[in-house]
Amino acid sequence: MSDAFTTRVLTVSTGSSERVVDLTRDCEAFLREAADDRDGLLNVFVPHATAGIAVIETGAGSDDDLLAALHTLLPADDRWQHRHGSPGHGRDHVLPALVPPHATLPVIGGRLELGTWQSVCLVDTNEAKDTRWVRLSFLG
Repeated sequence: MSDAFTTRVLTVSTGSSERVVDLTRDCEAFLREAADDRDGLLNVFVPHATAGIAVIETGAGSDDDLLAALHTLLPADDRWQHRHGSPGHGRDHVLPALVPPHATLPVIGGRLELGTWQSVCLVDTNEAKDTRWVRLSFLG
């Protein structure tokens, strides 16, 4: 594979509760090795049917607000046609339509170009899944 494309898979422990996991430092560490001061794009992708990637402020309550909003939009009850797993698990399969399983972000001079308060986060509402894989790919 050419130096223009580099990829790595992260293993992320999400535990047994709904979580927003900040991946920004992992993305930055990957780019320090992969981008070598080049411009390009970072793609962050979670290959799971019940998780997504969000660019959101963390640490000031926005991550908890996101989970609360998802509870309002996607209640964990028996309304879902997708019924295997825990009660309300069907909502987890709708999550990627609202929080997509990917984000593509600009990289300038080998550094992730985020706004002051932006973080790259894994959003996982599936309490039955305690480990996620996230693929980071740099094209530059």
